[in-house]
Amino acid sequence: MKRKLVLEDGTVFVGEAFGSEIDSFGEVVFHTGMTGYQEVISDPSNYGQIITFSYPLIGNYGINRDDFESIQPVIKGVIVKEASDFPSNWRSNMSLSEFLQLKNIPGIAGIDTRMLTRLIRDKGTLKGTICGFEENTESILAQLQSDTHSENLVSKVSVTKPFPSPGRGKSVVVVDFGVKHGILRELTERGCDIKVVPYHTSAEEIISIKPDGVLLSNGPGNPEHIQEVCKMIQEVQRHFPLFGIGLGHQLFALANGCKIEKMVSGHRGSSYPVQELESGKIIFTSQNHGYEVVESTIDPSVLKITHKALNGGSIEGIKHKHVQAFSLQYEPEASPGSEDGKKAFDQFIKIMNEQNGRVEQHAKTY
Repeated sequence: MKRKLVLEDGTVFVGEAFGSEIDSFGEVVFHTGMTGYQEVISDPSNYGQIITFSYPLIGNYGINRDDFESIQPVIKGVIVKEASDFPSNWRSNMSLSEFLQLKNIPGIAGIDTRMLTRLIRDKGTLKGTICGFEENTESILAQLQSDTHSENLVSKVSVTKPFPSPGRGKSVVVVDFGVKHGILRELTERGCDIKVVPYHTSAEEIISIKPDGVLLSNGPGNPEHIQEVCKMIQEVQRHFPLFGIGLGHQLFALANGCKIEKMVSGHRGSSYPVQELESGKIIFTSQNHGYEVVESTIDPSVLKITHKALNGGSIEGIKHKHVQAFSLQYEPEASPGSEDGKKAFDQFIKIMNEQNGRVEQHAKTY
């Protein structure tokens, strides 16, 4: 069955339906990874987005039970050149189309995704609608152009009540802005006793838990829409080691005087080269963000730049000069993508151990 994709600039693509047949509205972005479509589709950071996969064949290894980054996908649609109808992999439980039908997510196949990717790269992310071929294009355009897309997206994906993931190691509070399972998995593998809390949790509540460290998770949308959490970050970083990832990195920067701006097309893929400035080493990273820290607004007396993207020079890592706090724009948990960045979790554990050592040493002097 024919369906069409209508973009806010008036561009229309016609293709074939797969997945759900509902109409859907969202921000159209592109992802450059060759694999990992299941993780991308289930990433809470992609709330409200219609994902264009630039790799021409998607769905060839199906959908399995293990590679989800959230239980309930929150994307608004999938765009591919070709969707595999008959996946071949020993872990596969269903096809991509069957999964999208199950989760009520529309897909459109058979369009020129290379052309669409270049359009987004040149013009920036565009709002779009996947709808029936017979739908009136002019009325859809009017709706697209009138929407401001300025809502608090984090509130759509964050937990509403705290929950534990018990362990016998370091106690870590994870502030959930849309946390990926991969982050929890990395902490669990290091024995951490995890407590996941809602994004609007106060500093007083976090301090009362008495954790060894606090992690600010990834998440969707513009960090300036939840600036109220900056006060919590400013207070918490004074008491405990702090680690920010993705949106958590941007909020950490915002809380320490930086400004954030929207990128033209964002970084979404699994092999972005990043340089560690101290060592000069190049690592390959998984990334998924449409906003970045403005370098000129970083106060060098407060924050130090630790990582930069080789392509474009965007800020990929910072650390505080006066407290034990650091953050990364890329996704060190690598779901999907290179595992070069996973050592950041070891760094977080090391900082917590050192902090505890200082506290214990200080206590012995009294």
